[in-house]
Amino acid sequence: MSLSVQKIVDPTLLGEGPHWDDKQQALYFVDIKLKSINKYVPATGEHTKTFLEGRVGFIVPVDGTNDQFVVGVERKFLIIQWDGENDSKVKVVKELGEVDQDVPTTRINDGKADPKGRLYAGTMGHEDTLGNFAMEKGSLYRLDRRGIVKVCSGVSISNGLAWDLREKAMYYNDSSECKIRRYDYDVDTGDISNLKYIFDLKKNNIDGIPDGMTIDTDGNLWVANFDGSCVLKIDPKAGSVLQKIPIPAKQVTSVTFGGTNLDVLFVTTASMNIKEEQKPPCGSTFMVLGLGVKGHPNVNFKLS
Repeated sequence: MSLSVQKIVDPTLLGEGPHWDDKQQALYFVDIKLKSINKYVPATGEHTKTFLEGRVGFIVPVDGTNDQFVVGVERKFLIIQWDGENDSKVKVVKELGEVDQDVPTTRINDGKADPKGRLYAGTMGHEDTLGNFAMEKGSLYRLDRRGIVKVCSGVSISNGLAWDLREKAMYYNDSSECKIRRYDYDVDTGDISNLKYIFDLKKNNIDGIPDGMTIDTDGNLWVANFDGSCVLKIDPKAGSVLQKIPIPAKQVTSVTFGGTNLDVLFVTTASMNIKEEQKPPCGSTFMVLGLGVKGHPNVNFKLS
């Protein structure tokens, strides 16, 4: 199959955090600025959404349920109940905790469950004007049955997360650095250590900043390039770009693999007029076919 980029959902303002639920064969994502959670079912083409009271940074299904999700709203981690219907009411089932209570101007920006179902999610600095952030005010947190632990501080814009069990590695983006981090990762404890940088966009003469990312079964990273109109396929061992996938939107925000064979790359984008007007299809959600690779199943959040 030749490479194909197709628009599947009409423009949002700040689409982020795509999560493919293998069980329901549905894509979930958020619009941070519009405070919405979204569901898209490729088999039917149906897109539904509803709204929360606060900016929502991510949505991850709760394992063993069909209608419960962990979300990051402002600085709180919540379990919510949503039936997936358009404009239907959301019930807050449980508040799991609030982070950055000493820095009340931050907000949760991105989150994902690790291979064991623990939640990793980070915060970012206050945006006083569009595109202008307070630097090094955020942190990265881990949440599991033991509670919430700060695993990294001094973060400006917490973003993409990916794990490679074979390499015992966790990859992470603080977008402001324009670099991709690698940590040694202990799957049993969830602890990370030994930070090193495995790719530098500026040194590779790549415009834009690294946003959300995922990993394929070959161990290569797929990185959304915000302000770069593309997704980068990166070999983390060699620190090299293997492929650039052009996306018809400048502000590419995140990616995940999904579909029945986990060989479809879903891509969220934004349409924020930071430097110039972002006209449609900017802000749309896309799917990329024909990449010839597969991803790992997205992991749902495990409460226990």
